[in-house]
Amino acid sequence: MNLLFPLLAVLIWSVNTIVSKLSAGSIDPAAISFYRWALALVVLTPFALPGAWRHRHAIRASLGRLLILGLLGMVLYQSLAYYAAHSVSAVMMGILGATIPLLTILLSLVVLRLAPTRGILIGGVLSFAGLVWLVSEGHPAQLLHQRLGSGELMMLAASTSYALYGVLTKRWAIPLPTWQSLYVQVFFGVLLLLPGFLHAPDVALNTRNIPLVLFAGLFASIIAPFLWILGVQRLGASTTSIFMNFVPAFTAVIAVLFLHEQLRAYHWIGGAMTLVGVILAQRLKTPLRRPKAEPTLG
Repeated sequence: MNLLFPLLAVLIWSVNTIVSKLSAGSIDPAAISFYRWALALVVLTPFALPGAWRHRHAIRASLGRLLILGLLGMVLYQSLAYYAAHSVSAVMMGILGATIPLLTILLSLVVLRLAPTRGILIGGVLSFAGLVWLVSEGHPAQLLHQRLGSGELMMLAASTSYALYGVLTKRWAIPLPTWQSLYVQVFFGVLLLLPGFLHAPDVALNTRNIPLVLFAGLFASIIAPFLWILGVQRLGASTTSIFMNFVPAFTAVIAVLFLHEQLRAYHWIGGAMTLVGVILAQRLKTPLRRPKAEPTLG
């Protein structure tokens, strides 16, 4: 039963990738980004605001850090994904999004001074090769003569932003309960998204985009994190993190069934290389350098 919590969370996030793709033809990226988090803020307020008020002194002491986390996790990550959806398939978005665990580990080497392991080295190289295979559509030599697509670059930037969000969350360890911390981050996210929303050419809601906003604002922004937190509490962080590796598979299946996207050979090959690289980086913990033996006396 406990396995259902992270599994359902991952399924919701996979469906949200499809929602992001559908939004490309239905609503401006700046509009859905703002509406999504504004809706989440309104729904969370009755539950989180009283606790946030009780912890107002801790919030005041960490305002700058909470602002940065809101920028990385609520603004850059989602906004870049919505813009990327205009030129990148949902299948590709799912695979590029699956690099977040690996990017988290790589950033942790610098920010958290994580000790490098063989898994990080081998997995990083393998995942990079998989990404090259993907973005070149199985012809890596072509990248020497053409630029990387803007959509792929934005999706990789989005993944990097969210990976940095996770690393900084761990490094700073802000002394706030999870929901109060997220509530303040969402509040800052809405403020930061407001200028783009006000300058967007068309922010009208209609029968085509309202369901997309509702799913993104309620299911992807509130229900999925709630299920994920339950999974972490009952299974542990390391076990729960394994379920993130299902995202590209779930996304690909849903994209094929509902968007009628085609799975090409380069998707299978590049996606498998990328995913195996991520798993190796997560699971192969052998240090690159063995600690020096203590000198013996006598």
